[in-house]
Amino acid sequence: MGTDTDGSSAAEKREQRLRLLEDDIGRKLAESEASGELRHARSWGKPLDLGDGYDETPAELRMGMKILKDAGVVPPEVELMRDIEALRRSLEGAGDDATARAGRQRLSEMQQQLALRLEKLRSSGSF
Repeated sequence: MGTDTDGSSAAEKREQRLRLLEDDIGRKLAESEASGELRHARSWGKPLDLGDGYDETPAELRMGMKILKDAGVVPPEVELMRDIEALRRSLEGAGDDATARAGRQRLSEMQQQLALRLEKLRSSGSF
């Protein structure tokens, strides 16, 4: 029974800290709005563009992708995108020798693999 009380007490303290933090954030925002500081921001009145692909991610995959991102794990599709870009850059200005042709062939295969994987994600919502 003592554990429940301690757990409740810890939960109540955490809740109180969060309320204090929310109150502080609210005060700071109110001060910024009153001083006009917020209106001078480039994004004032526009939706935030976080540039992290959240809006482009299918809704049913967002939570899983966010958990992976927060854990520092890169989804295989993103890793493949990075590999494609690295190969593409390495092939810029390459001649038409056998090595360059093999690299272009590999690039094409990787792009097809990515396209198929993304299409599967779009249509099924699963890996």
